[in-house]
Amino acid sequence: MPEVNRETAIRGWTRVVTARPRLTLLLALLFTALAVVAGHGVGDRLASGGFEAPASQSSYATAALAERFPASQPNLVLLVSTRGAGVDDPAVVAQGGALARRLAADPAVTGVTSYWGAHSPALRADDGHSAMITARLRGDDNAVAAEVKRIAPAYRGPHGAVTVTVGGSAAVHDELQTTVQEDLVRAEVIALPITLLLLVMVFGSAIAALLPLGIGVVAILGTNAVLRGITGFTDVSVFAQNLTTALGLGLAIDYALFIVRRFREELATGVTPRSAVGRTLRTAGRTVLFSALTVAASLSAMLVFPQYFLRSFAYAGIAVVLLAAAAALIVLPASLVLLGDRVNALDLRKALRLRSAGEPGAAYARLARLVMRRAPVFAIGAVAGLLLLGLPFLQVKFGTADDRQLPASAQAHVVQQHIRQQFPGSPDGAITVLTEGADPGRLAQYDRRVAALPGVVRVEGPFSAPGSGAAYLTVLPKGEAVDTGTQDLVRTIRAQPADFRASVTGQAAVLVDSKHAIALKLPWAAGIIALVTLLLVFLLTGSVIIPLQAVLLNALSLTAMFGAVVWVFQDGHLSGLLGFTSTGSIETTLPVLMFCVAFGLSMDYGVFLLSRIKEEYDRTGDHRASIVFGLSRTGGLITAAAVILAVVMVAIGTSRVTNTKMLGLGIALAVLMDAMVVRTLLVPAVMRLTGRFTWWAPPALRRFHDRFGISEGGAVTAPDRAGAPHSEERRDPEPAGSP
Repeated sequence: MPEVNRETAIRGWTRVVTARPRLTLLLALLFTALAVVAGHGVGDRLASGGFEAPASQSSYATAALAERFPASQPNLVLLVSTRGAGVDDPAVVAQGGALARRLAADPAVTGVTSYWGAHSPALRADDGHSAMITARLRGDDNAVAAEVKRIAPAYRGPHGAVTVTVGGSAAVHDELQTTVQEDLVRAEVIALPITLLLLVMVFGSAIAALLPLGIGVVAILGTNAVLRGITGFTDVSVFAQNLTTALGLGLAIDYALFIVRRFREELATGVTPRSAVGRTLRTAGRTVLFSALTVAASLSAMLVFPQYFLRSFAYAGIAVVLLAAAAALIVLPASLVLLGDRVNALDLRKALRLRSAGEPGAAYARLARLVMRRAPVFAIGAVAGLLLLGLPFLQVKFGTADDRQLPASAQAHVVQQHIRQQFPGSPDGAITVLTEGADPGRLAQYDRRVAALPGVVRVEGPFSAPGSGAAYLTVLPKGEAVDTGTQDLVRTIRAQPADFRASVTGQAAVLVDSKHAIALKLPWAAGIIALVTLLLVFLLTGSVIIPLQAVLLNALSLTAMFGAVVWVFQDGHLSGLLGFTSTGSIETTLPVLMFCVAFGLSMDYGVFLLSRIKEEYDRTGDHRASIVFGLSRTGGLITAAAVILAVVMVAIGTSRVTNTKMLGLGIALAVLMDAMVVRTLLVPAVMRLTGRFTWWAPPALRRFHDRFGISEGGAVTAPDRAGAPHSEERRDPEPAGSP
């Protein structure tokens, strides 16, 4: 819309926010209280799955087998171990049979199979001292988790001549859900006091330091209520709560730092608190809103993927970003109007005898000048360094999440590890083939062809359901459950000719289908992120060069994160120090998630820097001085925000669940690299190399920007060709001080 209408809208919004600050805060308190009630118990409604592609062949086969042949898709395992005697000892046989019959009588259980009933070699350990009872629990992920909590305690422990431990995918998911929720509480306990201390050091004032935490609490509690509502009509991953906490605190701190710093600048000119808030909302407030839209756009790209694990992070991320921005633009201004000069009260740095940790504007100005004097050296060096750090990602191997996400001491992990080591060719890694419409003769021929394939140990079955025309085969592969050989075997089985319907499932098949679904949707997600970023950065800057730089440099800033993820979590370096079990692969959805989150956060910092550079360029028309000004005013701010967000993400990374640890530590590294390398070194160097051409746009797009663009400064106009500014001259900024 035209500039005058936009300014009128902003002034109207400012009056609404600042006219009745006490009423605004009361309504915010009421909203928070309602959010607490609405979001109560959200953790119990979240699921721990969501990695499979729902419209895939493997998902169809899994659902059909669960309905027609429950025993073929067990999700609960009782590992029965003997004390000295073998599993064929009469006392053990009697006890094992009794346990199987008792489990089969449970109304939530179907399809029970035991070694003592089926006498399958796959259910007996190589050493003969343990055997399995497998079963399927009815219901969706949440129903199964509830049944595991009820059933497992009744079976764990000694039973006469045997000892029972509980495993299977249902037990793994139950322990994952419990562990994630416990770890999240611990992460909050770790992050909050450290974050508060860092905020005190950055702001000086204890009053100002508490404001971002309040904004974060509103955003987190509001998002929990949103997620609680979403669980009413779709599945949401339990891991999304970690992102809610991390982004809620991180973005609240980013936005509060930016707004409070600008408020202090305006207040220092001698205006009233209400006027200072008005000026802040018309400048930094617009940038915060703009930044929130860019982050939300990056996270929304995950909605294109079919896996609800990824979609869950989009739900949580979009909600927490928009709520953090809303709180920063409503609750924070109202608080600042009431606080006025008291926002600087209670300087704990003096009490603690700490040196002022204000924004080192002069140091960043000197750094910007140095970088621009040696722009080719810094540009080439930074790019080469980031690419070098990202090289390990060229060796990435994609896998699927399993019990090894859990700590080594978790019972479900111990059981599954024992099965892997002692039950070669067990159902843990089996490939299951559902056939429909095959007569016995054709099915027998198909069975023989599959059994003769390279990589097959043996084929069990076919097992048929009378009168249904359906049967299934269990194919036991030579390799690990999801290694490349087993994935290739899945593709080979699917390629076998058959004049009836044959659908393949199992862990390896789920992984093959998940990778295929991600590969199909990845270009769409990348396109959404790129197009929205290009458009929004153009609206901010009026340049067609800067948006291209932003996309390329943001993507480049993530190379170190991806390289570290492979080097540490796939290859197992530092596994002892960090306390996780390497599987030799990376869960397929994690890189997509980490890219969307980290790219959005990088854009957050990029918008803060570019908005101040653009403001100064509009004022003076001096390209080099604008870069120095922008970095001097935001360099310390961005670094402080990145360090605080990294602390929150590292706290999340202390989780005992490997995927959560990978997410937290990886994004912490990404934001630090972005703030300390890309924003402070690479951006100034590249902008110096492109010179005044940085601000170029075709005349038609320039007119479009003049009408619809956004700027932190007053008018949205650019200098003329001679460099003289069109925009109204602003007061000379005071020397950079504390934020």
